[in-house]
Amino acid sequence: MNKGFASDNNSGVHPTILKAMEAANTGHVVGYGGDSYTTEAIEKFKEKFGKNTEVFFVFNGTGANVLGLSTVTQSFNSIICAETAHIQEDECGAPEKFTGCKLIPVEPVNGKVTPEAVLPHLKGFDFEHHSQPKVISISQVTEMGTVYSPEEIKTLAELAHKHNMYLHMDGARIANAAVALDMDFREFTVACGVDILSFGGTKNGMMLGEAVLFFNPELTAQTKYLRKQSMQLYSKMRFVSAQFLAYFKNDLWKETATHANKMAKLLEAEVAKIPEIKITQPVSANGVFAIVPEEIIEPLRERFFFYMWDEMLSEVRWMTSFDTTEDEIVEFVALIKTLLN
Repeated sequence: MNKGFASDNNSGVHPTILKAMEAANTGHVVGYGGDSYTTEAIEKFKEKFGKNTEVFFVFNGTGANVLGLSTVTQSFNSIICAETAHIQEDECGAPEKFTGCKLIPVEPVNGKVTPEAVLPHLKGFDFEHHSQPKVISISQVTEMGTVYSPEEIKTLAELAHKHNMYLHMDGARIANAAVALDMDFREFTVACGVDILSFGGTKNGMMLGEAVLFFNPELTAQTKYLRKQSMQLYSKMRFVSAQFLAYFKNDLWKETATHANKMAKLLEAEVAKIPEIKITQPVSANGVFAIVPEEIIEPLRERFFFYMWDEMLSEVRWMTSFDTTEDEIVEFVALIKTLLN
């Protein structure tokens, strides 16, 4: 398959992370997280997020979201999210199935949940005929490629806490957000009132494995049982933990995310010079959304595969990765110009 701009999931594994997995593939260690790699990886997360952080490794992003949400909800609760959110659009109903909760999608602004959109749904508290709102869930980076500012996150956290609710962050692309904000992870999560974080690395050079972080240990009395019950407890956990150790060492996460973001800005700058292309969202991280003349989409996708975002608008999504090169962007933009002419 030709490299393209479909998804950062389509990229391979960073060589440093592969080497770390190979180095961990020596001898026997205790399974299910009872190994030194996992102990050290958990300590790394505590260094970055605070000593009270509770860490649970899982297989994938959907598993991380489901575990985080199911830990703090019961089936009579509701979860408020953007109508474009991954938990709403791309997880095949897994959050509803495993939490039993009602998802309440709201219209986002540039991909972001706003207090104004949430407020009308903060009702029915202590009324037995109404699902009880319990979580506001946001994505950082959003599904539209935009990034919440710390102030926006604080406002949503305060709103949630005022109503005895929690703020959950789907951080599948959290490294890209940290680079875009030029901040440490803690500055726009714990410091802003986030309660539960799905911390992703797969889209930024890892092979598999995500982490669910809880910033209040009192929330996690049942989490280990829920992780096992939801089939997210990996027996050979050292191979997830070893990846995170390599990911954090020498700030590899920052190097890979910085490159991906830089490539997206380059792509934005080049296609912005083409009058027939209209960029539809601010390019904050590693995604570019654009309206493209319909007649060039299929021939363009034959060489550089990417996904349609909104077929009615002829809007596409172009994602860059840690292994995207400048030459590929130059070739892609040249092909767009050739097809238009």
